[in-house]
Amino acid sequence: MANFLRINLSTGETTISPVPDHYAGLGGRGLTSAVVAREVDPLANPLGPNNKLVFAPGLLGGTACANSGRMSVGAKSPLTYGVKESNSGGQAGGHLARLGLIAVIIEGAAEEWREVVIGPQGARVAPCRLIGLDNYQAVARLREEFGEECSTITIGRAGELRLAASSLALTDLDGLPSRHAARGGLGAVMGSKKLKAIVIQPGADRPPLVRPNDFQRASLEFTKALNEHPVCGQGLAEFGSAAMMGLFNEMGSLPTRNFSKSRFTGYESLSGESLNQLTKSRGGQGRVAKGCMTGCVMRCAGVFPDKQGHRIGKWPDFETMWAFGPNAEIADLDAVARYDRLCDDLGVDTIDVGGALSILMEAGVLKFGEANEALAAVAQIGEGTPLGRIIGSGAAICGRVYGAIRVAEVKGQALPAFDPRTVKGQGVTFATNPQGADHTAGMAYAANILSGQVDPLGVAGQAELSRKTQVMAAAVDALGLCAFVSFAFFDSPKALTAVAEMLSARYGWPTTKEDLDVLGQKVLAMETDFNRRAGLTEASDRLPEFFQSEAVGPDGATFDVPAAELDKVLKFDL
Repeated sequence: MANFLRINLSTGETTISPVPDHYAGLGGRGLTSAVVAREVDPLANPLGPNNKLVFAPGLLGGTACANSGRMSVGAKSPLTYGVKESNSGGQAGGHLARLGLIAVIIEGAAEEWREVVIGPQGARVAPCRLIGLDNYQAVARLREEFGEECSTITIGRAGELRLAASSLALTDLDGLPSRHAARGGLGAVMGSKKLKAIVIQPGADRPPLVRPNDFQRASLEFTKALNEHPVCGQGLAEFGSAAMMGLFNEMGSLPTRNFSKSRFTGYESLSGESLNQLTKSRGGQGRVAKGCMTGCVMRCAGVFPDKQGHRIGKWPDFETMWAFGPNAEIADLDAVARYDRLCDDLGVDTIDVGGALSILMEAGVLKFGEANEALAAVAQIGEGTPLGRIIGSGAAICGRVYGAIRVAEVKGQALPAFDPRTVKGQGVTFATNPQGADHTAGMAYAANILSGQVDPLGVAGQAELSRKTQVMAAAVDALGLCAFVSFAFFDSPKALTAVAEMLSARYGWPTTKEDLDVLGQKVLAMETDFNRRAGLTEASDRLPEFFQSEAVGPDGATFDVPAAELDKVLKFDL
């Protein structure tokens, strides 16, 4: 039976208990959002002791289900001031699940810096001597002390400074802090509690299965569906998540020069093809088709080498490539890789920091296209300079400090790499999702651009498309699955049926595809309710006005989905 682990940093007490009835049937994002909605005062200071930081593997976490090791991290966000779930790969999610833990809830705040150690014998709170270290050095010391089999969750100096765009670093298959719960500033919440690190020493057993044979059969069916899908089974492994950079650019949906344009002439040097070719040609420590966690079959992580073949870091994700690439007019893949590694080390969100950089470029503080100058500015985050603190606080705060008008954010969170004027379904998701603008909150671009099922430039059908994909994303996050399995769900009903069958075989619950839809709706309803109680009204579910007044792309598109349509998206009859 899965348990809750509560850790009170104010007292140092740790408590393991069965899952309360009111949280039964939830995992991952469903559980983090439920705990925040039920146990955190919506008006609490996000950086105060009354906020809670919740870690939850998904309902399928720790099992043999492919790509089921994701970790959800939840709290009231210091960036959006609403509910936040930030999602990451790496080893920690699967390790917690194998310890029989469905949630770890961090409460209170310590007076001195602490680290938490969780293992088969329980949990303990200990003094921490890693303060002032960024993630790579801190993790190296933890692995020396606790062994290479452990996984860790740490914050860098950005989290120690409680900056609003700070992230939490989770270790990958190589034991490196390259996987991040990056969005929403939850690293600042961890820092506010004076918790520098969590070490997880894994157990050996997988979670029990009610019907093992049925689970195995459904698991094989799901893996087959992923392997046979052109994106999940081939595209992501060969080209990473930047596989469709060229397509998005051709469609005029690639935000460029701080969202003032929607095409970038230098996109080819940042494409998935370039990522693949450089990695192969440089050799050395570079790797194509590498997973970030146990059980990954899509393998989009990769290892990017420098010109001498030495590892710089993981393959930059598409959103990172865009944030330091087209949006800053930088066409240098090596510079993007250094940016990604620097952000991972400092512990900041590459999207929000990239948004801040493009605003500084437009304000004349930095220059568009100057990679080294931008990297030096990002490095100031760790130094705690005034400019570093502004950049580390994200795009919205940077925009207010510099009096910028074109600030691409919703609920204080920077928009990712899709222009909502030319991919309008994605624009609806950016506007309405309770998490703030987030590309993983609903992959409407799949139907807008990849399949063309809904005209990306039209208004008709966008609200319904966004609603459908947001519901699917919430369910996927609750299950602990990688967001990219959604590509298979869109095209293969068998994939979704297999997941429902695995859930039923794991717990003994009668589960259908329709039940997964209801699960996603419940998660979104909880999150929306918390936001309303926190003061985020329907007026917060809007895109910045420049998206309606400034046209981009070959068709001169603006975002023109009516507000009345936006207000209907997340209203459910439950």
